[in-house]
Amino acid sequence: MTYSGAVKVGGPADVHELGDLMISKVAVGPMDNNAYLLRCRATGEQLLIDAAADPSTLLTLIGDDGIKSVVTTHRHGDHWQALAEVVAATGATTYAGRYDAEGIPVPTDVPVEDGDTISVGRVELTARHLVGHTPGSIALVYDDPHGHPHLFTGDCLFPGGVGNTRKDPQAFASLINDVETKLFAVLPDETWVYPGHGNDTTLGEERPKLPEWHARGW
Repeated sequence: MTYSGAVKVGGPADVHELGDLMISKVAVGPMDNNAYLLRCRATGEQLLIDAAADPSTLLTLIGDDGIKSVVTTHRHGDHWQALAEVVAATGATTYAGRYDAEGIPVPTDVPVEDGDTISVGRVELTARHLVGHTPGSIALVYDDPHGHPHLFTGDCLFPGGVGNTRKDPQAFASLINDVETKLFAVLPDETWVYPGHGNDTTLGEERPKLPEWHARGW
């Protein structure tokens, strides 16, 4: 089956099969959050991005193999409602951006800085610190050696714009700058974007819209 990235709460996961990595996307919770299970094809090791809600759904997705780690992209409550239960059930190591860790009620085992790498088996993800939606939001970049990059953006980048900065001009200026300099400026148009809510996109699809985002201020 061809991966589309279109999922709905209560529906099945959609699986993106790459050469070295399998990415399973599922929608959970009342705010239609996306959670992503990454599995290294060589080792079977797994990592979860955003234990957002519906712990039973996430634990079923994870399966008997468990997860080594869970990454929380940012401190907003809709992205960690299931974190305590998932960690209790799996013993996973927790990761979050250093400047958002204090706002997440489950302790962060590994505070993440800009440029840090997080491994899942033989696969490495690079964290990018993006400031504006929250002080410590992180995106994760998987630079697939067999194809284009894959980018997990939390609530910092969506189809049609950057994340909500609550009409704060300084927060918007910070976020749009970080998204432009750390993502658009260094990653190709083919980069596949997996956001914290809703459908996927690519950087190429969004790049022409950047002037419009600047002009409207959100």
